[in-house]
Amino acid sequence: MKDSDCSRSDLPQVLLARPVFTTPWCRLIEKTGRGFDAPYYVLHTSDYVTVLAITDDDRLVLVRQWRPALEAFSLELPSGHLDPGEQPEDAARRELIEETGLEPHLLRPLGALFPDTGRLGNRLWGFFARVALPAQAPTPPEPGIEMVLRPRGELAALIRSGTLQHALDLSVCLLAVSAGHLRWA
Repeated sequence: MKDSDCSRSDLPQVLLARPVFTTPWCRLIEKTGRGFDAPYYVLHTSDYVTVLAITDDDRLVLVRQWRPALEAFSLELPSGHLDPGEQPEDAARRELIEETGLEPHLLRPLGALFPDTGRLGNRLWGFFARVALPAQAPTPPEPGIEMVLRPRGELAALIRSGTLQHALDLSVCLLAVSAGHLRWA
């Protein structure tokens, strides 16, 4: 669709958008308008960041944590929500430190994605980081989060086996590959 097509009168158009449910974490917005058979609902939450971090000795930095939505533990890239007014790069640095105790000495933006264009109204900001493991144990991560280090060459196997299965993490991995920061092994 071309930009000029957006003004056509036969295309769907949102005429009313109103919040119907609000929590500190999200807002559910009801949208109605021309071309809608029924109300359409969009979930707005804050933007979030995901960081693909590699140690200077070439290991992936992952976190293992319990996910109530899955009712299981999940192995993931460090990630989290932006605080109000926070810039994505600052959130990426903060989340990496909070979840792993490691501070990046290199942090590169990979881009912003829409996690689910059909239902979600937020963005995911992907970052690539290089971190050095400190001589002493890093600051302990957030309670309930365990840092896991794996050889970088195992990334493709972790994905193929379903061990690393968070779709947004896989998107950030692909962004890192396409930017030349990472190669599939």
